[in-house]
Amino acid sequence: MALVPYEEGAGCVARQLHSPSATYRFVSRTIRIKQDWRRLGVAAVVWDAAVVLCAYLEMGGIDLRDRSVIELGAGTGLLGIVATLLGAHVTITDRAAALEFLELNVQANLPSELRPRAVVKELTWGRDLHNFPSGAFDFILGADIVYLEETFAELLQTLEHLCSEQTVILLSCRIRYERDHRFLRMLRGRFSVSEVHYDSSKEVHIYKAQRGSCKDDF
Repeated sequence: MALVPYEEGAGCVARQLHSPSATYRFVSRTIRIKQDWRRLGVAAVVWDAAVVLCAYLEMGGIDLRDRSVIELGAGTGLLGIVATLLGAHVTITDRAAALEFLELNVQANLPSELRPRAVVKELTWGRDLHNFPSGAFDFILGADIVYLEETFAELLQTLEHLCSEQTVILLSCRIRYERDHRFLRMLRGRFSVSEVHYDSSKEVHIYKAQRGSCKDDF
């Protein structure tokens, strides 16, 4: 399970966000993630939703071994790193401005024999989707990527492009505002959606989405 760098109180949370690094333990490995709030903002900070989804994957209810996985809005790369350590072939994506920083974290935290399993690639939602094969992924992962309402349509377009009938989407997020509920309604208009986990200490929900009827076999 993760060693979560979190303490109660707004001042402590601010120090966490501005810390140059954060340390976790997943898959029997210590993972040290560089952060750079001042230069890259939200893309360069580990958020609780990523930690909760990493812990959920590590619990073992989902077998990622040799599965094809894509992470959207990867930020620091923690989630994609953990998915790779769990045996997946992972395409770790974010916008161009975040890629160099993302690549540094990925390379620093994967043993040399696993690095070929993780590919860092640019993806701006709704654009250049032809660079990603349609329906080619077993799992799509996203942690705390539902926060800008103006990106919702492009995010949904991207999910639809990447999904096959068998693809499982796992989205980890807090539900804080009306816009968050609005996104869930939009998601349910295109996919079958169920809540599969809730971390009450972090107030983080994990939702599973698939085309067609919900399935429980991962």
